[in-house]
Amino acid sequence: MTVRAPLLVLRLSALGDIIHTIPAVRALQDSGAAPVGWIVERPYRELVELVARPDAVFSVSTKRWRKQPLSAETRAGIAAGLGAARRFGRGGRSVDFQGLVKSAFLGWSSGARERFGFDRQAIREKPAGLFLNRRVAVDRKGHVVQWNMELARAAGAVAGEPPRVDFSPFALSGDTLLAYRQRILLVPGAGQEVKCWAPASFAAIARELGARTGSRPVVVWGPGERPLAEAVARDGDAELAVETNLRQLAFSLQMARLVIAGDTGPLHLAAALGTPVVGLFGPTNPARNGPWGQLDRCLSAWDSTRWMASISPDDVVRMALTVLG
Repeated sequence: MTVRAPLLVLRLSALGDIIHTIPAVRALQDSGAAPVGWIVERPYRELVELVARPDAVFSVSTKRWRKQPLSAETRAGIAAGLGAARRFGRGGRSVDFQGLVKSAFLGWSSGARERFGFDRQAIREKPAGLFLNRRVAVDRKGHVVQWNMELARAAGAVAGEPPRVDFSPFALSGDTLLAYRQRILLVPGAGQEVKCWAPASFAAIARELGARTGSRPVVVWGPGERPLAEAVARDGDAELAVETNLRQLAFSLQMARLVIAGDTGPLHLAAALGTPVVGLFGPTNPARNGPWGQLDRCLSAWDSTRWMASISPDDVVRMALTVLG
Protein backbone atom coordinates (compact mmCIF):
# COMPACT_ATOMS: atom_id res chain seq x y z
CA MET A 1 0.00 0.00 0.00
CA THR A 2 1.29 3.44 -0.91
CA VAL A 3 1.55 5.77 2.06
CA ARG A 4 0.25 9.20 1.17
CA ALA A 5 1.70 12.48 2.40
CA PRO A 6 0.78 13.28 6.02
CA LEU A 7 -2.36 15.22 6.84
CA LEU A 8 -2.44 17.78 9.65
CA VAL A 9 -5.80 18.71 11.22
CA LEU A 10 -6.29 22.15 12.77
CA ARG A 11 -9.14 22.51 15.24
CA LEU A 12 -7.74 24.04 18.39
CA SER A 13 -10.88 24.48 20.50
CA ALA A 14 -13.52 24.54 21.95
CA LEU A 15 -15.18 21.41 23.31
CA GLY A 16 -18.34 21.47 21.19
CA ASP A 17 -16.45 22.44 18.04
CA ILE A 18 -13.97 19.60 18.48
CA ILE A 19 -16.86 17.16 18.95
CA HIS A 20 -18.37 18.43 15.69
CA THR A 21 -15.02 18.00 13.90
CA ILE A 22 -14.21 14.44 14.94
CA PRO A 23 -16.59 12.73 12.45
CA ALA A 24 -14.90 14.53 9.54
CA VAL A 25 -11.46 13.55 10.83
CA ARG A 26 -12.54 9.94 11.19
CA ALA A 27 -13.76 10.09 7.58
CA LEU A 28 -10.32 11.32 6.52
CA GLN A 29 -8.67 8.51 8.49
CA ASP A 30 -10.91 5.91 6.83
CA SER A 31 -10.10 7.15 3.33
CA GLY A 32 -6.48 6.11 2.87
CA ALA A 33 -3.09 5.32 4.32
CA ALA A 34 -2.11 8.91 5.13
CA PRO A 35 -0.94 9.43 8.71
CA VAL A 36 -3.12 12.02 10.47
CA GLY A 37 -1.90 14.52 13.06
CA TRP A 38 -4.00 17.02 15.03
CA ILE A 39 -3.02 20.36 16.57
CA VAL A 40 -5.30 21.12 19.54
CA GLU A 41 -5.38 23.20 22.70
CA ARG A 42 -3.98 21.29 25.69
CA PRO A 43 -7.27 20.91 27.66
CA TYR A 44 -8.79 18.90 24.79
CA ARG A 45 -5.84 16.65 24.04
CA GLU A 46 -7.31 13.63 25.84
CA LEU A 47 -10.59 13.92 23.95
CA VAL A 48 -8.76 13.90 20.62
CA GLU A 49 -6.46 11.04 21.64
CA LEU A 50 -9.19 8.79 23.04
CA VAL A 51 -11.95 9.40 20.50
CA ALA A 52 -10.37 10.50 17.20
CA ARG A 53 -7.19 8.43 17.77
CA PRO A 54 -4.93 10.25 15.27
CA ASP A 55 -1.38 9.12 14.61
CA ALA A 56 0.01 12.19 16.39
CA VAL A 57 -1.36 14.96 18.62
CA PHE A 58 0.37 18.31 19.04
CA SER A 59 -0.94 20.36 21.96
CA VAL A 60 -0.61 24.13 22.10
CA SER A 61 -1.63 26.90 24.51
CA THR A 62 -2.51 29.80 22.24
CA LYS A 63 -4.44 31.63 24.99
CA ARG A 64 -1.29 31.76 27.09
CA TRP A 65 0.70 32.84 24.03
CA ARG A 66 -1.73 35.70 23.49
CA LYS A 67 -1.53 36.85 27.13
CA GLN A 68 2.29 36.78 27.23
CA PRO A 69 3.40 37.00 23.59
CA LEU A 70 6.98 38.07 24.29
CA SER A 71 7.81 35.85 27.25
CA ALA A 72 10.54 33.22 27.08
CA GLU A 73 7.98 30.56 28.03
CA THR A 74 5.75 31.56 25.12
CA ARG A 75 8.61 31.50 22.62
CA ALA A 76 9.72 28.08 23.87
CA GLY A 77 6.15 26.75 23.67
CA ILE A 78 5.68 27.99 20.13
CA ALA A 79 9.01 26.57 19.05
CA ALA A 80 8.29 23.17 20.61
CA GLY A 81 4.75 22.87 19.29
CA LEU A 82 5.50 24.13 15.80
CA GLY A 83 8.72 22.16 15.57
CA ALA A 84 7.01 18.83 16.20
CA ALA A 85 4.11 19.66 13.87
CA ARG A 86 6.54 20.82 11.16
CA ARG A 87 8.48 17.57 11.36
CA PHE A 88 5.22 15.67 10.96
CA GLY A 89 3.45 17.72 8.31
CA ARG A 90 6.13 19.18 6.03
CA GLY A 91 5.25 18.63 2.38
CA GLY A 92 1.84 17.15 3.17
CA ARG A 93 -1.67 18.57 3.58
CA SER A 94 -3.31 20.60 6.33
CA VAL A 95 -7.04 20.98 6.89
CA ASP A 96 -8.13 24.02 8.92
CA PHE A 97 -11.58 23.33 10.39
CA GLN A 98 -11.37 26.41 12.64
CA GLY A 99 -10.97 29.26 10.17
CA LEU A 100 -9.08 31.64 12.44
CA VAL A 101 -5.86 33.49 11.66
CA LYS A 102 -4.01 31.56 14.39
CA SER A 103 -5.12 28.15 13.10
CA ALA A 104 -4.42 29.01 9.46
CA PHE A 105 -1.00 30.38 10.44
CA LEU A 106 -0.19 27.12 12.22
CA GLY A 107 -1.11 25.20 9.06
CA TRP A 108 1.08 27.44 6.93
CA SER A 109 3.99 27.28 9.35
CA SER A 110 3.82 23.47 9.42
CA GLY A 111 5.23 23.38 5.91
CA ALA A 112 2.13 21.69 4.45
CA ARG A 113 2.15 21.95 0.67
CA GLU A 114 -1.67 21.90 0.32
CA ARG A 115 -3.58 23.92 2.90
CA PHE A 116 -7.35 23.37 2.86
CA GLY A 117 -9.86 25.63 4.57
CA PHE A 118 -13.22 27.32 4.14
CA ASP A 119 -13.71 29.89 1.39
CA ARG A 120 -14.29 33.58 2.05
CA GLN A 121 -18.05 33.17 2.55
CA ALA A 122 -17.69 30.53 5.29
CA ILE A 123 -14.38 31.28 7.01
CA ARG A 124 -14.66 32.94 10.43
CA GLU A 125 -11.77 35.40 10.09
CA LYS A 126 -11.30 36.62 6.51
CA PRO A 127 -7.52 37.27 6.78
CA ALA A 128 -7.06 33.58 7.63
CA GLY A 129 -7.69 32.82 3.96
CA LEU A 130 -4.32 34.35 3.08
CA PHE A 131 -2.60 31.30 4.59
CA LEU A 132 -4.67 28.83 2.53
CA ASN A 133 -4.20 27.65 -1.05
CA ARG A 134 -7.23 25.32 -1.24
CA ARG A 135 -10.35 27.30 -0.35
CA VAL A 136 -13.49 25.18 -0.19
CA ALA A 137 -17.08 26.39 -0.64
CA VAL A 138 -19.68 24.72 1.59
CA ASP A 139 -23.45 24.81 1.92
CA ARG A 140 -23.83 27.37 4.68
CA LYS A 141 -27.44 26.37 5.30
CA GLY A 142 -26.28 23.06 6.75
CA HIS A 143 -25.02 22.05 10.17
CA VAL A 144 -21.37 22.63 11.04
CA VAL A 145 -20.84 18.84 11.05
CA GLN A 146 -21.88 18.90 7.39
CA TRP A 147 -19.58 21.87 6.71
CA ASN A 148 -16.71 19.88 8.15
CA MET A 149 -17.59 16.83 6.06
CA GLU A 150 -17.59 18.92 2.88
CA LEU A 151 -14.16 20.28 3.78
CA ALA A 152 -12.92 16.75 4.55
CA ARG A 153 -14.17 15.44 1.21
CA ALA A 154 -12.29 18.22 -0.60
CA ALA A 155 -9.14 17.05 1.22
CA GLY A 156 -9.63 13.41 0.21
CA ALA A 157 -12.32 11.81 2.40
CA VAL A 158 -14.67 9.52 0.48
CA ALA A 159 -17.49 9.07 3.04
CA GLY A 160 -20.86 10.44 1.98
CA GLU A 161 -22.27 10.86 5.48
CA PRO A 162 -20.58 11.63 8.80
CA PRO A 163 -19.42 8.32 10.28
CA ARG A 164 -20.69 7.16 13.66
CA VAL A 165 -18.17 7.90 16.38
CA ASP A 166 -17.95 6.21 19.80
CA PHE A 167 -17.29 8.89 22.43
CA SER A 168 -17.67 6.51 25.39
CA PRO A 169 -13.89 5.93 25.87
CA PHE A 170 -13.66 9.55 26.99
CA ALA A 171 -16.05 8.99 29.93
CA LEU A 172 -14.07 8.38 33.11
CA SER A 173 -16.14 6.78 35.89
CA GLY A 174 -16.18 7.62 39.58
CA ASP A 175 -18.17 6.08 42.43
CA THR A 176 -19.59 9.42 43.57
CA LEU A 177 -20.96 10.06 40.08
CA LEU A 178 -23.06 6.90 40.09
CA ALA A 179 -25.63 8.85 42.12
CA TYR A 180 -26.44 10.82 38.95
CA ARG A 181 -27.54 7.76 36.97
CA GLN A 182 -30.90 8.37 35.26
CA ARG A 183 -31.17 11.89 36.70
CA ILE A 184 -32.00 15.10 34.84
CA LEU A 185 -28.83 17.21 34.58
CA LEU A 186 -29.03 21.00 34.22
CA VAL A 187 -26.07 22.96 32.81
CA PRO A 188 -26.60 26.69 33.53
CA GLY A 189 -23.10 27.84 32.53
CA ALA A 190 -21.73 28.63 29.08
CA GLY A 191 -18.53 29.95 27.58
CA GLN A 192 -20.21 33.21 26.58
CA GLU A 193 -22.61 35.13 28.81
CA VAL A 194 -25.04 35.77 25.95
CA LYS A 195 -25.55 32.00 25.65
CA CYS A 196 -26.60 31.68 29.31
CA TRP A 197 -30.25 31.25 30.25
CA ALA A 198 -31.29 33.08 33.44
CA PRO A 199 -30.58 31.23 36.72
CA ALA A 200 -34.18 31.95 37.78
CA SER A 201 -35.43 30.16 34.66
CA PHE A 202 -33.24 27.13 35.36
CA ALA A 203 -34.49 27.14 38.95
CA ALA A 204 -38.10 27.26 37.75
CA ILE A 205 -37.71 24.21 35.52
CA ALA A 206 -35.79 22.39 38.26
CA ARG A 207 -38.72 22.78 40.67
CA GLU A 208 -41.30 21.76 38.07
CA LEU A 209 -39.38 18.78 36.68
CA GLY A 210 -38.54 17.61 40.18
CA ALA A 211 -42.23 17.64 41.07
CA ARG A 212 -43.32 16.01 37.81
CA THR A 213 -40.71 13.23 37.77
CA GLY A 214 -40.27 12.59 41.49
CA SER A 215 -36.49 13.06 41.28
CA ARG A 216 -34.52 16.23 42.04
CA PRO A 217 -32.50 17.45 39.03
CA VAL A 218 -28.73 17.79 39.40
CA VAL A 219 -26.95 21.06 38.55
CA VAL A 220 -23.49 20.52 37.00
CA TRP A 221 -20.84 23.17 36.68
CA GLY A 222 -17.36 23.89 35.39
CA PRO A 223 -14.48 26.21 36.30
CA GLY A 224 -15.73 29.53 37.67
CA GLU A 225 -19.39 28.45 37.53
CA ARG A 226 -19.97 27.17 41.07
CA PRO A 227 -21.75 30.34 42.41
CA LEU A 228 -24.13 30.20 39.42
CA ALA A 229 -24.82 26.50 39.97
CA GLU A 230 -25.31 27.01 43.71
CA ALA A 231 -27.94 29.69 43.04
CA VAL A 232 -29.86 27.43 40.66
CA ALA A 233 -29.67 24.47 43.07
CA ARG A 234 -30.78 26.57 46.05
CA ASP A 235 -33.68 28.32 44.36
CA GLY A 236 -34.74 25.27 42.34
CA ASP A 237 -34.59 22.71 45.17
CA ALA A 238 -32.08 20.80 43.04
CA GLU A 239 -28.90 18.94 43.92
CA LEU A 240 -25.52 20.58 43.35
CA ALA A 241 -23.12 18.25 41.55
CA VAL A 242 -19.65 17.59 42.89
CA GLU A 243 -16.66 19.13 41.15
CA THR A 244 -15.56 17.08 38.13
CA ASN A 245 -12.88 17.15 35.49
CA LEU A 246 -13.88 16.97 31.84
CA ARG A 247 -13.79 13.19 31.60
CA GLN A 248 -15.79 12.75 34.82
CA LEU A 249 -18.32 15.24 33.48
CA ALA A 250 -18.59 13.07 30.37
CA PHE A 251 -19.39 10.05 32.56
CA SER A 252 -22.11 12.02 34.36
CA LEU A 253 -23.61 13.14 31.06
CA GLN A 254 -23.49 9.61 29.67
CA MET A 255 -25.49 8.23 32.63
CA ALA A 256 -28.08 11.00 32.68
CA ARG A 257 -31.72 10.52 31.82
CA LEU A 258 -31.82 13.98 30.18
CA VAL A 259 -29.47 16.96 29.84
CA ILE A 260 -30.78 20.53 29.50
CA ALA A 261 -28.27 23.20 28.46
CA GLY A 262 -27.54 26.13 26.21
CA ASP A 263 -25.17 26.08 23.24
CA THR A 264 -22.19 24.85 25.22
CA GLY A 265 -19.72 21.98 25.20
CA PRO A 266 -21.54 19.73 27.69
CA LEU A 267 -24.71 19.84 25.55
CA HIS A 268 -22.80 18.61 22.49
CA LEU A 269 -20.86 16.06 24.51
CA ALA A 270 -24.09 14.64 25.95
CA ALA A 271 -25.59 14.36 22.47
CA ALA A 272 -22.41 12.71 21.16
CA LEU A 273 -22.64 10.17 24.01
CA GLY A 274 -26.21 9.33 23.01
CA THR A 275 -27.94 10.97 25.97
CA PRO A 276 -31.29 12.71 25.28
CA VAL A 277 -30.93 16.50 25.42
CA VAL A 278 -32.94 19.70 25.29
CA GLY A 279 -30.92 22.55 23.77
CA LEU A 280 -31.60 26.22 24.46
CA PHE A 281 -30.51 28.61 21.70
CA GLY A 282 -30.68 32.38 21.44
CA PRO A 283 -27.76 34.13 19.72
CA THR A 284 -26.70 31.02 17.77
CA ASN A 285 -28.60 29.12 15.10
CA PRO A 286 -29.46 25.55 16.13
CA ALA A 287 -29.70 24.51 12.47
CA ARG A 288 -25.95 25.17 12.26
CA ASN A 289 -24.78 24.72 15.85
CA GLY A 290 -27.36 22.46 17.46
CA PRO A 291 -26.74 19.08 19.13
CA TRP A 292 -25.99 16.79 16.19
CA GLY A 293 -28.60 14.05 15.87
CA GLN A 294 -31.10 15.83 18.12
CA LEU A 295 -31.78 19.09 16.31
CA ASP A 296 -35.53 18.60 16.80
CA ARG A 297 -35.02 18.87 20.57
CA CYS A 298 -34.02 22.54 20.59
CA LEU A 299 -35.92 25.60 21.75
CA SER A 300 -34.70 28.68 19.94
CA ALA A 301 -35.11 32.44 19.81
CA TRP A 302 -32.84 32.62 16.75
CA ASP A 303 -35.69 33.51 14.37
CA SER A 304 -37.08 36.22 16.64
CA THR A 305 -35.25 38.17 19.35
CA ARG A 306 -32.09 36.01 19.58
CA TRP A 307 -32.26 36.58 23.34
CA MET A 308 -32.09 33.63 25.72
CA ALA A 309 -34.62 35.42 27.92
CA SER A 310 -37.24 34.88 25.20
CA ILE A 311 -37.25 31.14 25.90
CA SER A 312 -40.09 30.28 28.27
CA PRO A 313 -39.54 27.91 31.21
CA ASP A 314 -42.99 26.41 30.51
CA ASP A 315 -41.88 25.54 26.95
CA VAL A 316 -38.69 23.94 28.26
CA VAL A 317 -40.65 21.81 30.73
CA ARG A 318 -43.03 20.70 27.99
CA MET A 319 -40.14 19.80 25.68
CA ALA A 320 -38.34 17.95 28.47
CA LEU A 321 -41.43 15.88 29.32
CA THR A 322 -41.94 15.10 25.63
CA VAL A 323 -38.35 13.90 25.27
CA LEU A 324 -38.71 11.82 28.45
CA GLY A 325 -41.80 10.23 26.92
